[in-house]
Amino acid sequence: MIVTKYSANGNDFIIFIAQEHKDRSDLARRLCHRQNGVGADGMVVVIPHTNYDFEWEFYNSDGSVASMCGNASRAVAHFAHEKGISKGGRSEFLTGAGVIRATINGLYVVSDMTHPRIINREIDEYGYIWWLIDTGVPHLVSIRDSIDEFNIEQMRRLRYEYNANVNICKLDGDTLYVRTYERGVEDETLACGTGMVASFVRLHIEGLIGDTIRTIPKSGDELYISFEDSRYRFGGKVTKVFIAEIV
Repeated sequence: MIVTKYSANGNDFIIFIAQEHKDRSDLARRLCHRQNGVGADGMVVVIPHTNYDFEWEFYNSDGSVASMCGNASRAVAHFAHEKGISKGGRSEFLTGAGVIRATINGLYVVSDMTHPRIINREIDEYGYIWWLIDTGVPHLVSIRDSIDEFNIEQMRRLRYEYNANVNICKLDGDTLYVRTYERGVEDETLACGTGMVASFVRLHIEGLIGDTIRTIPKSGDELYISFEDSRYRFGGKVTKVFIAEIV
């Protein structure tokens, strides 16, 4: 089996093509293992579809299935473009959260995100008000003056209490900084696309930012999130790290 490893701003994925749906949870756990496998935050399986360029199966590194992953959507769009599955610099594919459309310009990929759903705006935990927002998967978001401290035990408790990813964010001038504890990885990751978008959504609804913002995750990479034509868009560079044969 041939797989390709991608990194989308520190969020890394194993991607390969298959012809049919089946449970690949064990394979995801094996391939995503950092010491005994390829090593990744998640695994994407590209499967043919009659109405779209393709559809995906997405697995977290613990083998659990997720409906959506923003960074993976950009990585797989680039993969499909390189393989000729998607053409004309555009990709349209089906995820568990709905249809995703992406544009590919070299290594820079922009994904149209699913429409967010605000679940709760009044969660009071650890002295902060958190919003629970579904951007394809659920995210808790709190706004901080500083995100230097990331209490992993608090994040883990909130993840299980609310069955959601957990984000803290800080607005500094024209830049949004975000740190995320990811469900399914069960730790802080270097970047989380749906988490950055959830943070943007809260700040945008509260009138704290305009329609476009530069966004920096823990990896330090630069991404842009915007609200255009009643749709949230998420863009940044992706990196094809290597291609490997799995034996």
